[in-house]
Amino acid sequence: MGDHFEIRAAVAEDIPAIVGMLADDPLGAQRESPEDLSPYFTALKRLDADPNQHLVVAEREGRVVGTLQLTIVPGLSRRGATRSIIEGVRIHAEERGSGLGTRLIEWAIDESRRLDCHLVQLTSDNTRADAHRFYERLGFAASHVGFKLQL
Repeated sequence: MGDHFEIRAAVAEDIPAIVGMLADDPLGAQRESPEDLSPYFTALKRLDADPNQHLVVAEREGRVVGTLQLTIVPGLSRRGATRSIIEGVRIHAEERGSGLGTRLIEWAIDESRRLDCHLVQLTSDNTRADAHRFYERLGFAASHVGFKLQL
């Protein structure tokens, strides 16, 4: 498939492809609603209005084949360090194993450095063993236990 792709800011026209990738696994199939895209368009407007939110897609030959969200979080802890959070990483099924995921995460790390972040963090569902191995290969350490409260 080659290495020719562009990482760019997501736009409204990308929403169907992004939601399709978000829904394309057992967890996402339970959480996402590709048949009703209106909440996703509303969310994109909120993301676009916030300069600390970077929703990007990887596009190859005019087709969206990957996505992630990078959130920049200023803080007081760690001597006032700014951190970034990587969320919603998805690679189209036909692209998995091509190296695109690695390149997308490397982009997020480089962008975090450019934005003067001192730490990059992410969470991954306990059931995603393949993803855990992937992130560990890229230098991430499973250093914390995460908690969530559904509202």
